[in-house]
Amino acid sequence: MSTYLFPEVAARPQAEPKTVYVVANGDLRLTTNVKTWPKQQEVEAQFGAAVEAQGWKVKRAHGVNPKTGHGFIDHQKYGMEVFKNIPVDAPLVVVESVWQYSHHLLHGLRDHQGPILVVANFAGDFPGLVGLLNLTGSLTKMGKPHSALWSKDFTDQWAREKLAEWLQTGQIVHDQSHVRDLPALPDSEEKRLGEALAAQLKADKAIIMMFDEYCMGMYNALIDDEMLNPTGLYKERVSQSALVAEMNKVTDDEAQAVRAWLDAKGMKFFIDNDGDEKECLTDAQVHQQMKMYVAAVRMADDFGADVVGIQYQQGLKDMVPASDLVEGLLNNVDRPPVASREGDRVLYEGQAIPCANEVDQGVAVDAYVTNRVWLAMGLDPATTLHDVRWGDDWGDDFVWVLEISGSVPASHLGGYDKAYSMRQSYYFFPLGGGTLSGVSKPGEIVWSRVFIMDGKLHADLGRGSCVEMPPEEVQRRLDATNPEWPIMNAVLHGVDRDHLMARHKANHLNVAYAPDAETADKALVAKAAMFTAMGIEVHLCGDVNV
Repeated sequence: MSTYLFPEVAARPQAEPKTVYVVANGDLRLTTNVKTWPKQQEVEAQFGAAVEAQGWKVKRAHGVNPKTGHGFIDHQKYGMEVFKNIPVDAPLVVVESVWQYSHHLLHGLRDHQGPILVVANFAGDFPGLVGLLNLTGSLTKMGKPHSALWSKDFTDQWAREKLAEWLQTGQIVHDQSHVRDLPALPDSEEKRLGEALAAQLKADKAIIMMFDEYCMGMYNALIDDEMLNPTGLYKERVSQSALVAEMNKVTDDEAQAVRAWLDAKGMKFFIDNDGDEKECLTDAQVHQQMKMYVAAVRMADDFGADVVGIQYQQGLKDMVPASDLVEGLLNNVDRPPVASREGDRVLYEGQAIPCANEVDQGVAVDAYVTNRVWLAMGLDPATTLHDVRWGDDWGDDFVWVLEISGSVPASHLGGYDKAYSMRQSYYFFPLGGGTLSGVSKPGEIVWSRVFIMDGKLHADLGRGSCVEMPPEEVQRRLDATNPEWPIMNAVLHGVDRDHLMARHKANHLNVAYAPDAETADKALVAKAAMFTAMGIEVHLCGDVNV
């Protein structure tokens, strides 16, 4: 008889015939999960009705937690317990109507042997589409086969047909004819510029300073050093606690000077010092954000950073107001001056400091490249990421609602006098803080995304236009999403709704302006050439003149 204690591994249950197993992945923040649970129940019912109409059954793989009052998978350990009870070969669906932390269930999806489908309701009220794109981007990075489906309520013929395709075959094939690999670029000044910038980067190298990594479960936003470093980019990993410590060294006078600069520029702050701090923006919240801005610039200078990223979530959100306003300021050339601690020099004077919101490292690579190319071409280098939040038809076009959590560079809005600041929502940001919001100005844009696929870095590049819409339509779109956040109403040239959803490998999309279409095409060529010379595989999306 053995003297060792051998563990027992419980057998997984058998899949029931013609049964779809459903899981609901959620946020880590209790306030967010509680607020969004009614919407999740509504979307699950709509999807369930569509499955049952096909002659299949739906079995929810986990219940409602009576202590929390919601039925989301809300942390990784719970996700591991849930997957123990899911037949390993069963058809599995992740239903998303809200933001989700992908690592809560990536472990189970990695080992699952049956077909996987990620679905979301095509709506803007909660970021289910954003969550879907994050999870499918993470599965793409992981190399895990999966399918995706989106619909307003799963009653339209297209969604029903695609669902039937998955139930019958275990996969959905979407039209991605809008994507093509970058052809060999003919010799041009722009091509030579991109290659020269890549050579300079390889020789001189550059630093991405990350205040902690892995924001909100974004596995797709992590790039391992072994993949990143050959491009010439290196990480400087800094703790968010160091940012708080540096904030405590910034004087009240220094913070007040930043606020006074913004006030003089005409930026409007919707302040209510007498209201409920859970609902109202206060001067005290903004004052702390001004200290964070000074602290972030000084720390960037300390480490010689070329790009900055602040995780902000778990931990920092419970200590200080939101970082978003800071990030928007950093991304703009015209921004409040910050002196060194000794007061002997202005840091990064006359420069934008590219900032990757939510420490998305695909964004960080993209923002660095955009900054260098746009500066070399004499263009405004202000760049930002946006969530692919939602969209709707407008006339003959499908116009995307692109929004980011709280802040964009002021030049994207037409200047600080077109910008305003509102309190961040309590259920995302318990300690508040203001935004740097407004409506993005009409004009030509280059959009892009750096992502991981097949174990390599890739970049999708496309062209678009930010369009001007009547104020009432803009407000309708804001009210359908997050009215306190900045909005870009964008038409992506040659890329319709389903094209982008089928292809895009991330919840974020980078944008930068160009003065006209011809210049935008030239900037795109230079950017593509720089990416290629950095060893990144480039793909063109939609109507691009190359």
